[in-house]
Amino acid sequence: MDLEILQIASDTKNQKPIINHTHNLRLKNLICGDEMQIKLIIEKDKIIDFGYDGKSCVYCQASASLLSKISINKKKLKIYELCNDAKSYFEGDTEIIRKKWKSLDKLFKAKNFTRKECILLPFKTLKKIVTD
Repeated sequence: MDLEILQIASDTKNQKPIINHTHNLRLKNLICGDEMQIKLIIEKDKIIDFGYDGKSCVYCQASASLLSKISINKKKLKIYELCNDAKSYFEGDTEIIRKKWKSLDKLFKAKNFTRKECILLPFKTLKKIVTD
């Protein structure tokens, strides 16, 4: 197990319920059974608060932790682009994260390609929210 991933996943600042959320979605990874729920407060197309919870592996938890930090105070369109970039990384554009989203470098590594679905679950969940 990668200690960096454990350290990222252990930052649970945004693993919290948001009672007065404006947006809420839960998705499940059919491959491994991970579940991720994201609750947001969005005002004027900007993410004001981000809470996540789920029954998931450490890779999914680390992904949600990083994604929550990046998303707060960002416009929905910017986060939509981020979610597309995350998918593009696993489709072969391995430079996109390094160029645009440096804070994701510790998670988006070649050695984590086998955990693609786990890492992308929070991104897929968030993308569905910001697309609506």
